[in-house]
Order: sequence, then C-alpha cells, then structure tokens
Amino acid sequence: MNSTQDIDNLIELLAKLPGLGPRSARRAVLHLIRKRALLLTPLADAMTQVAATARECLNCGNVGTSEICDICTDERRANGELCVVEDVADLWAMERSGVFKGRYHVLGGTLSALDAVGPEELKIPKLIDRVTSEDVSEVILALNATVDGQTTAHYIADLLDGRVRITSLAQGVPIGGELDYLDDGTITAALRARRDL
Repeated sequence: MNSTQDIDNLIELLAKLPGLGPRSARRAVLHLIRKRALLLTPLADAMTQVAATARECLNCGNVGTSEICDICTDERRANGELCVVEDVADLWAMERSGVFKGRYHVLGGTLSALDAVGPEELKIPKLIDRVTSEDVSEVILALNATVDGQTTAHYIADLLDGRVRITSLAQGVPIGGELDYLDDGTITAALRARRDL
C-alpha cells in the first residue's frame, strides 16, 4: 500500500481547482501539512461546514447558507435596480466594489449555440418572472464582453424591451490603463463610448 495515498489524493483534488496545477497543489499541501494545527485542521473543519451548509439562493442564485441570501432579504436594496451577472464570481466582484446597492440575478452562464446552452438552461425565464413580479425599474446587464456575453445581453434586452429600462456596464479604457497595452477591441469600445468633458 502506498504510504502517501491520502496526501496524493489531496494533491490531485487541489490540482483541479482553478489557478492551481499539480506543482502548486503539491506546494500548497506541503505547506498545509507543515502548518497542520494553524491551517490544515481549521481548513478541513471550514470545508466540512461549508459542504454541509452552502446553498444557492432560491431568488437570485447567489451562494450563501440560507435559502434566500442576505442581499435579497435586505429591504434597503429593493431600490428597483436589478443587476444581471453571468455567475456568482461576477456578483462577488460587483459587491467588492461597494458601489452597487440594488439586487442581483445570476444567470448561471451565457447563451452558447456551440455548447447547446439555450435560455432554458440559464435562469432567463426566472429573470423575466422577477422583472414582472418585483418592482424592477432598471435591469443592468453586467455580462462579460465576450461574444456569448454580448449575445446573451442582446437576447435579454430584446425580451425586456419596453417593460423596463435596460442598461449595460460601460466598456473601455480601465483606470490606470495605458493605450499601448490595450487590445483593439477595448480601444474601439472606449472610442465609441466617449463622452463630453
């Protein structure tokens, strides 16, 4: 029997995480083992707890520990603004900024003919229901600037046309960005979205 089988299994599992390959996973596991009391045991306990309690919000698709997330239950956020994002990571990125004070809707992906992902595979019907049943005055389409993201944004905009104000995030030159380092698509989007000073 291999005396390192459990350790090898942990390395294999960690290597499946985004941003970690086999080498990084080995280094992480070795560090965890060396700091067993400080890191490994608390991490294992936290993972067990999250595995038992994490769930998707029935309303918006966010991840939390209750059936309806804190954002959806916060009455101060019922301001009529609904921000549509592709996945939970995008919602968390928006929340990190601390700027958006409305509610969210997580689609769970984007439309993709190549991957056979249609509206029914996403939470687009649920979005239409929310716009109809909740007091939504504006839908902000915060989807990625990819072909699939923009296709999804246009599809949703067509479905909601005339029902509610539809906006999207601005695109263009990032703060601190230098033109020389930007791709052609970003420069084009920035030029088309120019405004008066």
